[in-house]
Amino acid sequence: MRTALTELLNIEYPVIQGGMSWVAEYHLASAVSEAGGLGLIAAGGAPVEWLREQIREAKKLTNKPFGVNIMLMHPQVDEIAKLVVEEGVRVVTTGAGSPEKYMLMWKEAGIKVIPVVASVAMAKRMERCGADALVAEGTEAGGHIGETTTFVLVPQIVDAVNIPVIAAGGIADGRGMAAAFMLGAVGVQMGTHFVVVKEAQVHQNYKDSILKAKDIDTKVTGRTTGHPVRCLRNQMTKEYLKLEAAGAGLEELELLSLGGLKKAVVDGDVQNGSLMAGQSAGLVKEECTCKELIERIVAEATSLMERR
Repeated sequence: MRTALTELLNIEYPVIQGGMSWVAEYHLASAVSEAGGLGLIAAGGAPVEWLREQIREAKKLTNKPFGVNIMLMHPQVDEIAKLVVEEGVRVVTTGAGSPEKYMLMWKEAGIKVIPVVASVAMAKRMERCGADALVAEGTEAGGHIGETTTFVLVPQIVDAVNIPVIAAGGIADGRGMAAAFMLGAVGVQMGTHFVVVKEAQVHQNYKDSILKAKDIDTKVTGRTTGHPVRCLRNQMTKEYLKLEAAGAGLEELELLSLGGLKKAVVDGDVQNGSLMAGQSAGLVKEECTCKELIERIVAEATSLMERR
């Protein structure tokens, strides 16, 4: 399956694995890249030297392109921006801000820059500053989200820019990929389904929570703070939403969710942890390898588009 995305990144399939903190580490990233997609290592809020080690370990497992997802609110973001150049990373995706101040340095190093955006205005701004492509992420996605649905956001961004657009949010199978192409996207980014693949170094309790999820099992916390996050509902989300409804301040809310993602991913605490997952969790029914997942989704999408 060749698209503008596969040509841009020199990958086999137009599939990017989401940059999920604590989940997207070198085992998963290298496995996705080996399977023909683009794997990502998530810098998250981790130390710079941890990221350096992750990049080097990934290179031992694959010689195919992989990337790094950088949260631009990271306290050491300037160092991380230089690190990806030093380590020869081929692709960078960004979130939680604008990468404009690093764009020239990255482009001179030959890095493909793909910001994640949730609005047309941000998409236009990223194109102006030199982005190679964009991930248009709808509110169906897990983790930190915007307000507009994928179905509405993707075609508006496609119409607004002249660079390739990748669809994200609510995509977990070949039907979602085919729909993304019909909306004008040249590829998809998926996160939730990759949490449960066999190569993901994620506690089985977290994986099982996604595998058992129904269509109504995600909740959005943090709307009152301006930082909405989509997670599977559990005791933590119940308490968080109760506090929000009572008018709790940012400090009190942050104390409740502090370290929540690590609790879920590493410790397997599915009641008090932050089980970040998108609305597509209800579509995820089995644990498989990255290769099996990508090839199945591509085959499904190809079949659907040929029949239509």
